[in-house]
Amino acid sequence: MQLHVHPKFQNQQSNLSQCIAHFDTTGTLFGDGKRNKIKLFDLDGSSINIKSFKVPNIINQVAYKFLRKSKARRSYEFANTLLQYGIGTPQPIAFAENFTFVGLEKSYYISEHLQTELTFRELVEVPTYPDHDNILRQFVQFCYRLHEKGVEFLDHSPGNTLIKKVGEGQYDFFLVDLNRMNFHASMPFEMRMKNLSRLTPKKEMIAVMANEYAKLYKEKPEAEIFEKMWFFTNDFQIKFHKKIRLKKLFRFGK
Repeated sequence: MQLHVHPKFQNQQSNLSQCIAHFDTTGTLFGDGKRNKIKLFDLDGSSINIKSFKVPNIINQVAYKFLRKSKARRSYEFANTLLQYGIGTPQPIAFAENFTFVGLEKSYYISEHLQTELTFRELVEVPTYPDHDNILRQFVQFCYRLHEKGVEFLDHSPGNTLIKKVGEGQYDFFLVDLNRMNFHASMPFEMRMKNLSRLTPKKEMIAVMANEYAKLYKEKPEAEIFEKMWFFTNDFQIKFHKKIRLKKLFRFGK
């Protein structure tokens, strides 16, 4: 197992190695663990989050060894890049990779575990959530800053933004699940709008988001921003539900 530790945590290398070595039998499961398994561990009185990625299929095992970086390594490197850009994400601590003669087998990403009040999902599912409009508008401001820095977060979905209240009416935002991300010198309008398409199917939320984005992005009028944002949102929803139906038909056929 190759363990790569952030310079701030070099003195914890032995403890981190032990957490990974005993990952299956220790730690506290966080989430359902259906796909990738996340567990919480104590590191000198602080809670850390270790994400164990499922073993890739044989083709990807080879690819991750010879052709592209593992999800764990990308998560670690992208987290460091986001922090350099001043964008919120849990502090990256380390990543680990276990290569066989064939390719990548197991990999882990380790970061601090943030205690936050909510994710963006609560804004979608609970329209009466306290301070809903204010949080949503501050979230749009956060997204605009992402776009201005050329960050295209490809897994920009409801559960992947943590939201923490830091003062009266003030919130900080933190991105998680970072292994799919592109960085651009600049982001054109359509790329920006498409990047927001997976967040909510609710037209009334899109209207608020378009209104707030228009205050910051002076190159397009609010009506055009809303139209394009809603177009990409609707397009994503159609494809998403089609995919769900196909999966149900496949399971039924089996």
